[in-house]
Amino acid sequence: MEREWREASDMRPSVAGLGVVLAVAAILRFWALGSGIPFAVAAGEPELMARVVRMMQTGDFNPHFFDQPALYAYVQLAVACLRFVFGASAGSWGALSQVTADDFYLWGRFVTAVLGTATVYLVYLIGMRWGARHALLAAGLMAVIPNHVRESHYVLTNVPMAFFTTLSFLLTLRALEKQTLGAFGWAGATAGLAAATNYPGGLILVAPLLAAYLISNPARPRRSFVLSALGAAVGSFLIAAPCTLFDLPHFLDGLAHVAGTAQGSRAGGEPGWVTYANALRSGLWWPGIALLLWGTAQAVVRATGGPGKARFALLVVFPGLYVAVAATRAGVEAQSLMPVFPMASLLIAIAIVSGVSVLRRFSIPRAARTALIVAFTVVAILPPAIAAIAFDRSAGRVSTYALAYSWISQHVPAGSNVVVEAGDFRLPAARYHAVTVGRLIDVDYETYLARRVDYLVAFPDAYGNAPGAAHRHPAEDAAYQSLLARTSLVQAIDPSRTNPGPQIRILKCVSAVTPVPDSKAVEKVNRPGR
Repeated sequence: MEREWREASDMRPSVAGLGVVLAVAAILRFWALGSGIPFAVAAGEPELMARVVRMMQTGDFNPHFFDQPALYAYVQLAVACLRFVFGASAGSWGALSQVTADDFYLWGRFVTAVLGTATVYLVYLIGMRWGARHALLAAGLMAVIPNHVRESHYVLTNVPMAFFTTLSFLLTLRALEKQTLGAFGWAGATAGLAAATNYPGGLILVAPLLAAYLISNPARPRRSFVLSALGAAVGSFLIAAPCTLFDLPHFLDGLAHVAGTAQGSRAGGEPGWVTYANALRSGLWWPGIALLLWGTAQAVVRATGGPGKARFALLVVFPGLYVAVAATRAGVEAQSLMPVFPMASLLIAIAIVSGVSVLRRFSIPRAARTALIVAFTVVAILPPAIAAIAFDRSAGRVSTYALAYSWISQHVPAGSNVVVEAGDFRLPAARYHAVTVGRLIDVDYETYLARRVDYLVAFPDAYGNAPGAAHRHPAEDAAYQSLLARTSLVQAIDPSRTNPGPQIRILKCVSAVTPVPDSKAVEKVNRPGR
């Protein structure tokens, strides 16, 4: 029977090996968890946390934002309430009006890191359906994939979505084994939670629906399994995101906006398949990509017949469908590939363990086969692990953002009007009147003076001042140099091995009636600060 099939003869789980893998996964995801708080958090974090704080302070649980579902915002709301209670008990604040989103980032990131680590454990449980060696190898690879490690550091929806899609896939395999309405209902319910976390996660629903038709000799009609999964998916989605019904017009507007953005981006921007191909390459590296292709080929062959064909079919259908849907769009984000990495990890494990096992037919000694498995494992895991460690080490260093934030806090008076270039650097709204623009040179200097802007925060390596940029963009470079000449450079911060990040220049606006020194004098005066 389907439920009795396993790829490997040794099904004894390695408790010690699993412990090491989970420890590595946790270390990589919790290392430098507070990096960038509150001055350079990831794009998207401020928007989600702002909605959480608004719900706390108003009691209005309608997110009023439907470009993404609300489940993870509600999870973060519960976490923020706990954080507020603990903070109030410690005397950090005495009323909700005193808190800002900055007070909750670290706790919110903690939840994401927990879900990221738990996803590695789910991959292990899925892999046990193939064999103990498959399970440990797949979980080990998932533990070090740098894309997943990086995203597990942020209060964003991609890692939680991957957690629920992976859980739904595991429960789908369980439904194949048990063949009960309840088992299919659980698989569908978690698919609904995946959709309630981020809409693309709902594609995992194809797994339990397909599984219902892959059961051989079912004990009851297949449509009953389908209805059980569908009903549970719809029910869990509505429970997790109730404003879908309570605020139906805005929900439909949000869906239309997401669909319209994707449709409108097809004419320009990078195709979705290119974005995902680059994300796979950066996450798995070329050896991993080669093994992924080989494992996928094996899975496709095994899905057409033989023992375990249903499992293999599910393993290739969901990631294939997910990537195919995204590949038709331009402007997709590489981070949204997170649900594919758990399946990719298992396919690579299949390529290594099952692929080498084929060599038994040629009377190759077991020691040689084991050596090959070890070699392929090192080739698959080592490059991603090095990249993941490099990310954490960089995130753990004092960045140029941190240096700029510290200098501004110490030297720029409270209440100053500050214009910040680009969107990665943030200043506390309670202390400064900060506005973000795309490029400082897009606004006339006289306009800055008219608006009583006190300081400009520039990122010159984005354009103009970067090596060779003057030859590529002479007009932008000239405008930038003119801006430097008309302002006073009060602090220059450059990246180094110990201080990663972009170049940052802090400029003080100089009134038109104030004599402005020539550029050589400015350079001479400010050279010690560089």
